[in-house]
Amino acid sequence: MKRSFDNSGALYTRALNTIPLASQTFSKAAMATVEGAAPLFLERGDGARVWDVDGNEYIDYVLGLLPVVLGYRDPDVDAAIRSQLERGISFSLATDLEPELAERLVEIIPCAEMVRFGKNGSDATSAAIRLARAYTGRDRIAVAGYHGWHDWYIGTTARHLGVPQTVRDLSSKFAFNDANTLEHLLKADPQGFAAVILEPMALEAPEPGFLEAVRTLCDRYEVILVFDEIVTGFRIHLGGAQAEFGVTPDLAAFGKAMGNGMPISAIVGQREIMRHMEHIFFSGTFGGEALSLAAAIATIDKLRVAQAPKVINKLGAYLKEEIGKKILERSLTEELSVGGGDWWPAVVATGQGRSDPVTVTSLLKQELIAWGVLSGATLNLSLAHANESVVGETLIAYDRALDGLAEALRRNNPASCLRGKPLRPVFQVRNASAG
Repeated sequence: MKRSFDNSGALYTRALNTIPLASQTFSKAAMATVEGAAPLFLERGDGARVWDVDGNEYIDYVLGLLPVVLGYRDPDVDAAIRSQLERGISFSLATDLEPELAERLVEIIPCAEMVRFGKNGSDATSAAIRLARAYTGRDRIAVAGYHGWHDWYIGTTARHLGVPQTVRDLSSKFAFNDANTLEHLLKADPQGFAAVILEPMALEAPEPGFLEAVRTLCDRYEVILVFDEIVTGFRIHLGGAQAEFGVTPDLAAFGKAMGNGMPISAIVGQREIMRHMEHIFFSGTFGGEALSLAAAIATIDKLRVAQAPKVINKLGAYLKEEIGKKILERSLTEELSVGGGDWWPAVVATGQGRSDPVTVTSLLKQELIAWGVLSGATLNLSLAHANESVVGETLIAYDRALDGLAEALRRNNPASCLRGKPLRPVFQVRNASAG
């Protein structure tokens, strides 16, 4: 299906004059698309659908990189925002919304005894690191997964430009699902590590006993265990992966889906550690901004009533099964695999077939866009996707997109079928690009 992206292209050229990358986020920039065959700017959203500046309509499986969990323009969340807007946005003192939301989080998150709010995931993960260092008097950090843009983490990645080597040396990676790699780090410097921070689940599920082993190692070496639940929170389980898998960290970071698109995050944890918030400096003008607090309260209440994680998991399991069948029918199993948890399905290029993974991913993304589906490597799901029409249109789009991919792969040079520039991954983490 032919689509025009003329307005997107013109706006991109204009934006480049005043905005580096023409975007505020790497994963929303042109490098994350098949530039020339994909939209670069969206205009509006409703439910599970978005429209770009050229008027093209898509079923959206990106969802702003996961904040939208109920769907765009959810009436209950929007009503809460409008109601609060009539009373004010940012105030000179705290509001009653802060303890109201904090009490909800304490009720549903196992490790949460006290709560502080931020605006994005990097706020919460970085606050956890500073807390752990203050509490333990140590400096080193062990990391597994993706934890945001601040120096202490991004210095461990290929995007470390601007991070001093002395800072980079304080953080060390260990392998997810391999507790021995963590034990090796801790054993080599038993008094050096303040925190172990990891995503308890991303595209790869924790193997039986892994999270328990991490918990045991942290106890043995008196290290603070931090779960980065920015992605898992409110999706795999209302209480996060810690509730799903029964392993309780000392601190945890939540965000993304918490406000159905409004900018809000939280660091939660044990009272004894969280009390150090009274001494470290974690303080921001907009930490108590009221529209986001009101949105988060309405979002969490609706997620609870709708039993959203169950709905999302059921939908994801169905999509994984059906898309897997379509891949098999077209003999594309060497090129593509379907993985991830049911709550966060992924269709990933294996790099083992007839073309390289960037070309395969670019071709698939290009063809999905042509047939009205906006997606990254993962299918980010909301309650609004649990709709017969949305699911039906999605599977038809995959039929046609996979046909297009199969046709391209039959050629000597599959990349010649790209109608724009191939994807340019930011860096690899979780076996998919991040940023």
